[in-house]
Amino acid sequence: MASESSADRIWRFDAIGTVWHIETDSPLGATARSSVGDVIETFDREWSRFRTDSLIAALAAGAGAVPAPADATAMLDAFVDLDRATAGAVSPLIGASLEARGYDSTYGFVDRGALPAPADWRERLSWEGGTLALTEPGVIDVGALGKGRLVDRVLETLLERVQGDVVVDASGDLAVCGTPQRVGLEHPYDARRAIGVVEVTDAALCASATNRRAWGDGLHHVLDARTGEPVRTIAATWAIAPTAMRADAVATALFFDGGPELAHEWGVEWVRMTTDGRVEWSPGSKAELFL
Repeated sequence: MASESSADRIWRFDAIGTVWHIETDSPLGATARSSVGDVIETFDREWSRFRTDSLIAALAAGAGAVPAPADATAMLDAFVDLDRATAGAVSPLIGASLEARGYDSTYGFVDRGALPAPADWRERLSWEGGTLALTEPGVIDVGALGKGRLVDRVLETLLERVQGDVVVDASGDLAVCGTPQRVGLEHPYDARRAIGVVEVTDAALCASATNRRAWGDGLHHVLDARTGEPVRTIAATWAIAPTAMRADAVATALFFDGGPELAHEWGVEWVRMTTDGRVEWSPGSKAELFL
């Protein structure tokens, strides 16, 4: 891969509230960078609940229906599988629950108590016929797999415009095309340590941890949609899949019962660490764990 001195092959920038790091074998010109920026801006304008001008904001305000974004079918179909596997613990209508706990568009972080997400979200939310619609106002949040989906879109855009190896790293969601990359699995309670390493080849690795996007007394971004309460038993998860969206989805599902079964169904490798320090992994996992 490119060296640190090759500024035209290494690109770091902030977008959608996180730090991105892109490395390519061939120079990353202005056209390619502009195309990546357009993909990210479009996705954010469609799916961000932190913007007042997004399609999600319009639905939350009572629009009823909006044109379905290009990613709606892929992401919301995957949410159906997530809902089934976790017995309703993962839902795209978790947005209001997150806002109630303080993770709102103003980043107020004021906890107003637990708010379960609507259990009947599949009756309320539809995405057929080119329309994304809600039967009543609700706050969609695709954080369970959305960043992974965007990483896939960025990788696809780059592969159309550059030659050779490409690595797209969106702070916990990593996609690799070409030369294998060895990646450390960061300890959720000590960022200076790793619980292991894994080699990623032409695949994606996505991680999630309760120490990220955490605030207040035990509050963090991974809520059980059935109760509106933060998960307490799993501290961190890692998943490797052919696409970042599937890896991201499984990394979320692994916080709940049913996550390992979904990973097996989708053919996804995984590792997770419980809050009492135990480490679990999928059969056949290639991760080198420091146990």
